[in-house]
Amino acid sequence: MRFAINHISAPKLSLAEFFAMCRRLGVSEVEIRNDIPDVLGTMSAAAVRAEAAAQGITILSINALYPFNLWSGDLPDRALRMADYAAECGAQALVMCPLNDGQKVAHSRVVEALDAMTPILKTRGLTGLVEPLGFPISSLRTKAEAIAAMTEADEDGTYLLMHDTFHHHLAGETVFYPNRTGLVHISGVTDPAVAVDDMLDAHRVLVDGADRLENIEQIRALQAGGYAGPFSFEPFAQQVHDLDDPEAALRESMDHIRAALA
Repeated sequence: MRFAINHISAPKLSLAEFFAMCRRLGVSEVEIRNDIPDVLGTMSAAAVRAEAAAQGITILSINALYPFNLWSGDLPDRALRMADYAAECGAQALVMCPLNDGQKVAHSRVVEALDAMTPILKTRGLTGLVEPLGFPISSLRTKAEAIAAMTEADEDGTYLLMHDTFHHHLAGETVFYPNRTGLVHISGVTDPAVAVDDMLDAHRVLVDGADRLENIEQIRALQAGGYAGPFSFEPFAQQVHDLDDPEAALRESMDHIRAALA
């Protein structure tokens, strides 16, 4: 299987240090971010492209445009600037996350937003990775809802799903869409006390034997259905971010996943 690594897995590392760590782990595909850490706000796109080229790194995505499904306010301008940055730095895709504050967003508005984003992405050679968020307060919880909007707005593959094992579990989804999936985020929850509906990003750690999200089963199902893309580590827990040796922790998780799948 192919692993990728999201910069949030080791946010204390500079971009150059992060790329070097990935290469030592045998990983050449990464995701960069505009939050933790804020690469977009601290480095020029040209500098990111040069560093990636120097280290033999492929930038899969920039994470993330939020909230993509409300096309109003400053979102159009932010979408343009992020897409320009993505194209200039050599990224292949933009991750697009929906509103997550308890407000409902009508299907028609999701389609409207995707319609507006389509020319922005197409003219820059980018893919839109639509990521449903499984939280109870999310305005777009399931991949089925996302696919309905994507299908209505798009006829030529501009949009693909971001399958996130955490959000898949939280939403209670059982259906997989491997042929519509462009990238997979993996993280685990090991806290035995937290209820599924109370799980938050802060609970997301690296995948190990105590994982409650059935990452191994999800990976198997996606691969059995034909998904052949990378699986990208995306842990949000502070305990992961504070690790003195994130490289060792990532290697241990990779080894666990490979052994469990064998």
